[in-house]
Parts: sequence; C-alpha cells; structure tokens
Amino acid sequence: MKKTIKSIAAILLAALFVFSFAACSEKNEATGVWESATYLKDAEFGSGAKTVQVEVKAEDQSVTFTIHTDKDILGDALLEHNLIEGENGPYGLYVKTVNGILADYDINQAYWAVSKDGESSATGVDGINILDGEHYELVYTKS
Repeated sequence: MKKTIKSIAAILLAALFVFSFAACSEKNEATGVWESATYLKDAEFGSGAKTVQVEVKAEDQSVTFTIHTDKDILGDALLEHNLIEGENGPYGLYVKTVNGILADYDINQAYWAVSKDGESSATGVDGINILDGEHYELVYTKS
C-alpha cells in the first residue's frame, strides 16, 4: 500500500512539474520587444456601456484588447486596466509603455504611434474621445 501511495505521489509530482512548465512556456516563446509583454494573446477587460478594440502592434506580432468601459477618453480606458504607462508632458500623456513593452525615444529611439482604423491620430491617447465599436491601434515605431 505504501509503495502504491509513493508511486501515485511521484506521478502527481511529475504531472505538476509538466503543467507548471507548460504554463510558463508561453511567456518564454516571446522574442524581441515581446519578451516584456504582459499579454501575448487577445484579451478582454472591464464592463461598461462602450466597447472599443485596441490592437497593439510591435515587430511582426500583435494582440487585440477588447475594452468595455464607461470612460469617454481612450487614454483613461487604457489606464483603467493598466494597459499603458507614461508621463504627463506639455502635450499631454506621453505613452512609454503599452502592454509591458517599453518604447521610449530617449532610450531606444522608439515611440508608440496612435491610429484609428489605420489612420494616424492628430492627438495622443488622452485627446481621443471614444465611441462604442471603435478600433484603435498602438504601433511600436522605431526611428
């Protein structure tokens, strides 16, 4: 009986190791700027009357965030779910990090370009009023 219990325990321990490795392997598959990404797959956030999609593009990869929010400004909806970080400057919020990916012109000559349905935005994320059903892109751009 003790031998059977030890065998079962060994099998369960081995299975736990395999599942732990599999759970971490997705993060390890990321390369380039995506190594620091928080999300590697499409994700959905929040609850609210408006639904907007924000596609994050960097190098040859992208993920799409579906955000349900009651916020009126794109930047506020993204900040609400910790999807962006940045600094306030003379022109508004300077987004440096999106989805855990840093684009800081002073550090790596990169920045986050904002567009709506592929058309460049004239303002930053804190100047974009959102409506239900809209689609935006945050594109990692390197000079």
